[in-house]
Amino acid sequence: MCSDDSLYTGITTNIIRRFEQHTVQQGAKYFRGRQPKRLVYMESEHSRSSASQREIAIKKLTRLQKLQLIASGSNQLEGKYLTL
Repeated sequence: MCSDDSLYTGITTNIIRRFEQHTVQQGAKYFRGRQPKRLVYMESEHSRSSASQREIAIKKLTRLQKLQLIASGSNQLEGKYLTL
C-alpha cells in the first residue's frame, strides 16, 4: 500500500531490499511522488517466469479484486503487514 492508498504490484527475490529501495526512490518510477507504506500481500514459490505471469495477472485485477486477494487465504503474510 502506498502513501496515496494505491496498490503497487511487483516481483523480487529479496522483499526487504526491494521495499527499502522503493522507500528511497530507487527502482520503479511508480514511487516518484508517492511512498510505499507497507507490504500487504505476498506470494512465494514462483519461478522467475511464473512470477512475471502472476504479476501481470494481478495488475489486471480491479482494486476491489486486489483487496479481496489481500484478504484471501493465498496471502502468505497471514494478516501481518511488513512496514519498514
